[in-house]
Amino acid sequence: MRDLAEVFLWIGLAGAGLALLCAIAVVVALALGAAGVTGGAVAVWIGGAMLSLTPGFSGQWIPALVAAGALVAALVLGAIARMVVRRFEARPKPEPVAVTAPTAAPSAPRRIVGVRTVASESIR
Repeated sequence: MRDLAEVFLWIGLAGAGLALLCAIAVVVALALGAAGVTGGAVAVWIGGAMLSLTPGFSGQWIPALVAAGALVAALVLGAIARMVVRRFEARPKPEPVAVTAPTAAPSAPRRIVGVRTVASESIR
């Protein structure tokens, strides 16, 4: 069993790292209100948290505590970030000032200089 303790430690560290990355994804997804992405990130976090339990065979529980703390922190920070995002979305936006240009009075068609036109009298 002692021969595998070092291997289990590295597996646990990789699982804790995966759980941390998923916790960051949970914070972003909760802030943006993407429930599907949040659920997927938590599902992958569960796998990472299970892997982070493997160093427990050698008495190392820090990776498991880091993984568990990461999700708790992610859920709290994500909820706070969602409230902030909602508050910014609900803020009234200033109405754009409509600039009305003075309308020009209809005038006679302008004649283009240098272009010769053919009148109906000149065709006969």
